[in-house]
Amino acid sequence: MRKKKLIAAVLMGLVVAGSGSVFAQESIESLGFSLDVVWLFIGAILVFIMQAGFALVETGLTRAKNATNITMKNVMDFCFGAIVYWALGWGFMYGKDALGGLIGTDQFFFNQMELTQENAEVYRNWFFQVVFAATSATIVSGAMAERTQFKSYLIYTCFISAFIYPISGHWAWSGDGWLAKLGFHDFAGSTVVHSVGGWAALMGAGVLGPRIGKYIRGSDGKISVKAFPGHNIPYAALGVLLLFFGWFGFNGASTLTSLGGGSIWSGINISRVCVTTTLGAAAGAAGALIFSWLWFKKPDASMTLNGVLAGLVAITAPCGVVSPGAAVVIGLIAGVLVVLAVEFIDKVLKVDDPVGAVSVHCVCGIFGTIAVGIWANAPDDGIIGLLHGGGFGQLGIQLIGILAVGAWAVVTSLILFLVIKAIFGLRVSPKEELVGLDLSEHKAEAYAGFQIFSNT
Repeated sequence: MRKKKLIAAVLMGLVVAGSGSVFAQESIESLGFSLDVVWLFIGAILVFIMQAGFALVETGLTRAKNATNITMKNVMDFCFGAIVYWALGWGFMYGKDALGGLIGTDQFFFNQMELTQENAEVYRNWFFQVVFAATSATIVSGAMAERTQFKSYLIYTCFISAFIYPISGHWAWSGDGWLAKLGFHDFAGSTVVHSVGGWAALMGAGVLGPRIGKYIRGSDGKISVKAFPGHNIPYAALGVLLLFFGWFGFNGASTLTSLGGGSIWSGINISRVCVTTTLGAAAGAAGALIFSWLWFKKPDASMTLNGVLAGLVAITAPCGVVSPGAAVVIGLIAGVLVVLAVEFIDKVLKVDDPVGAVSVHCVCGIFGTIAVGIWANAPDDGIIGLLHGGGFGQLGIQLIGILAVGAWAVVTSLILFLVIKAIFGLRVSPKEELVGLDLSEHKAEAYAGFQIFSNT
């Protein structure tokens, strides 16, 4: 009898131990999921702060009479963009794939209330992705600053967040997209986010035309280019530092998992991403400072600030697959490239981009995506660049992605701006432009009680 009781007790202990093991495993998995949620939420909040950075950069690098207008655009492109991305953009980007990796087809107006892990993942991922959509949309604001009708800008920003950005994003990031299956690598969006916004900015600025007095034809037929200095460089510097700060969420959280994701390698990769991001930005600033100093004979503040952003944009695609040394090289090249691009776009193409948005986001976004095919050294992920023995395979795939996404952004944004111009009007009147958009569009001065001196 005692023997039977002993056997029963042992069996009961084994059952309890087994149940505890299962419970422990479930607890670990639950903890890992919770840590991933927290990490992505922290990352999303950091990226959201970048909206304030963009607002300050654009305000500081333009004239005081348009500060309220620029601030309003940066606030409202997120607010309107969030609504349309929830309604349409998320479904186009991450819905069930159709047409061979071209577009998502469900999860529009998602409204689930049942507390399941699947629904929690949708909420988590949407919150992280919506701030990226807002970043792509707000890039255009700076290139079209000081002469765009506010209502027309809102129409544009809704369209890019609902349609242009999500569809090309589906190609590269959904997992089912045709570029993703091809092996295209854009870790956090040099092309998917930045060059899409940069191409749209170029189309918008081109359709809109330059600010009054920007390009003046002399009696000899030659065109002189007039600079309109920004009214507040400290604002611009603060904005760049906020963007730098937010970029640790932009790149770091694009690992999409924390240490709770199940492997210590997740935490190591986050660390490496943040190191390469830091070095890319720092080298971008150094490259732009030194190059502009040699070219203009003075250390140019606005070029140096754009150099920081150039380095950040360029390192965004390769940050997870390159070494710290490669990040420095990529940043230095981006810093030089942004200075050359600003001068070329302004003085050769004669496209008026008040803050250098096209040079930073389009040009350096393209370069950063190409950099993957040159400097990548991640054999475990199957991503090896030209300099590490990978040949031209990855570089060719990167170029295909650049061309495809660029063509999509150019065609759709150009059509959009031409339609808006034809139906609603895109540009304010010359009188409204000279008065300033703060008063003509909003009847609210940014610096009430201060006299703003401007004859242009």
